[in-house]
Amino acid sequence: MEFEDGNLYVRNIEDVESIIDHAKLDRRNLTEVAQAIYYPKEEAGLNNLKLLELDSNILNEIKQGNSLYFKGGLNEKVVLCTENKTYEVKEAEISNSLMLCPNLKFAQATSTSPLKSPKNQNTSHNSSLNDSADDDIIYPRQLEHCHVLKIFHEYFECREIQPRFRKLGDLLQLTRYSGPENEYCIDKKLKFTFEQLLNTIQCSKNEFLIGLKKYRALEIDGYMRVLDYEYEYRIINIMLGLINENSWQLNEIDREVSIEALQGIAPHDIVEGLFDLYTTSSGNNDGKFQYNQEMVAKIIAKNILQPGLKFRIDEFMNTWQEAVPENFKIEESYLRGLGIIDRDSALPCVKSLCEDNLSTNLHERLKTLFKTKHRWTLDELEPYIEYFSTPTLSVSSILAKYARSVTVNGQRYYVAKHL
Repeated sequence: MEFEDGNLYVRNIEDVESIIDHAKLDRRNLTEVAQAIYYPKEEAGLNNLKLLELDSNILNEIKQGNSLYFKGGLNEKVVLCTENKTYEVKEAEISNSLMLCPNLKFAQATSTSPLKSPKNQNTSHNSSLNDSADDDIIYPRQLEHCHVLKIFHEYFECREIQPRFRKLGDLLQLTRYSGPENEYCIDKKLKFTFEQLLNTIQCSKNEFLIGLKKYRALEIDGYMRVLDYEYEYRIINIMLGLINENSWQLNEIDREVSIEALQGIAPHDIVEGLFDLYTTSSGNNDGKFQYNQEMVAKIIAKNILQPGLKFRIDEFMNTWQEAVPENFKIEESYLRGLGIIDRDSALPCVKSLCEDNLSTNLHERLKTLFKTKHRWTLDELEPYIEYFSTPTLSVSSILAKYARSVTVNGQRYYVAKHL
């Protein structure tokens, strides 16, 4: 960068010719347009310009005219959200500085020769800049001036991550609904609308909808709420009792009858919301529904698996099966993220271990997991480690780094890395 008396020195054609002579370059090997690049003054730097790395998904979102959202509170790392995915944004250094220089020309664009122009280059694939019929013809040299807007020494990289639902659960738990008679205890300032939560939780809109379903959130009087567990279990238990009371087949649940039966027991919006959460259409075009057996089995299992209690495996499975409606199936996989089956202890048992209650620090979580159970299979650990995984970092990769694998009778287990 050259200045004379504080002013930027502007290159001219004579300067270009002089440089070519000093460098002993053959003019026939050069294109006709020379570009003088001027660096910005320090004080002219545009601090509001940032360099952001995009993957194909984010780039397609922009090309399609969709919106991107940055989210993050004062004590949170910033994330970038599309309609479907969430990316963690991290600052990274660049080993070689990058310059933002609008209107800079490359290759054939710097030639004024008819045979070397981009238009003719596109129709002649066997020609090159230095291989044309008019090599001996010297065209007038031109000089163009290009100004660098900003020099970048770092950029922001985006890494796709799992949606961060934990904060959603924590915020919803602040105003658990346990009946209209207890609403006087709820601080109205802690109630949030759908839009307020969407703008706060670090995930995309589609992932946010999945999160609301995960926590079984309902809209009550314009605010998103979760039900107190015991209150929710009581209502669901009454709704399930209607199956035998009305001699319904499992795929013949009547929505209107179910909702009307709980009139006076719970507010209409809550009963209707729970019914829609726990059931799906039977698909018989008769307006009948069926319960999601896994969701039903989970809430009943949670009621049995009180924290601190242990059950013999056969005792628990029998109790669980008797508690669900007749012909409902129960499977060990339904305990995923809710409880564990420990067959390696002196007395094989089932006990509560809720993923939502574990630390969001990986080291602390692993410490708790291996203290609860000495060795785990990958399937057993997966629901408790998925929180830390990404599309490029699998659960098995995390465990390979932070745990130790052993093989017993052909079965691979994971144990604490430092015993």
